Amino acid sequence: MKRTVLRDDQWERIKDLLPGKAGDSGVTASNNRLVIEAVLWIARTGSPWRDLPERFGYWHRIYVRYNRWAHKGSWTNILAAVASDPDLEYLMVDGSIVRVHQHGAGSKKQQSEQAMGKSRGGLSTKIHAAVDALGNPVRFLLTAGQTSEYTQAEALMAGFEAGYVLADKGYDSDAFMSTIAESQAMPVIPARKNRKVLRELDRNLYKERNWVERCFQKLKHFRRIATRYERLARNYQAMLSLVLTVIRLN
Repeated sequence: MKRTVLRDDQWERIKDLLPGKAGDSGVTASNNRLVIEAVLWIARTGSPWRDLPERFGYWHRIYVRYNRWAHKGSWTNILAAVASDPDLEYLMVDGSIVRVHQHGAGSKKQQSEQAMGKSRGGLSTKIHAAVDALGNPVRFLLTAGQTSEYTQAEALMAGFEAGYVLADKGYDSDAFMSTIAESQAMPVIPARKNRKVLRELDRNLYKERNWVERCFQKLKHFRRIATRYERLARNYQAMLSLVLTVIRLN
């Protein structure tokens, strides 16, 4: 089986979450599975849409449906549905930078509006992610590459009732510590060196944080995720959502 093709069990999990299924208002979509597999091929290979193999159908029709679903928020809704039962013994948060390809850069005005910014090495976007105790993605956010990770920490854990929150020392801020305490979770976050009173750290439990790093490694096996080609943040978010959905279903 080709790795860009969905397994039957994966397809069964998501087929009723897609727009255009029987019973929906409007025209019933055909070949939804082929569309999903075509977008996965683009994500895995990093190829331009025009290079989509003929077996998937006419590339422009596939792109139009992908773009329409991105506009509706369908891709993020699919991820939310398959990630609706997280194991929240631990919640781990982290961020990772991806470079923006010159074809995805757009104008300077567009860059600031589309989660792009200047950081060390050039134009980039930062993916902020939260994963559960099994390493399954439960939420992600996009910002400009130079954005500090701790600024998105509260949004990543909002609404989750975790037992422990694991993160690196970049997340050690008074505001985030207060948010964790209010949620009745325990922080497993190294203290910054400038702290007057250092917190105790369960180093064995802190090792579990590698699950969020593994999630980013899996993401970046997909070339169109590791490098951003989409000018619109919503379209890059859509591609991320599909890839994270497949990771969640593996």
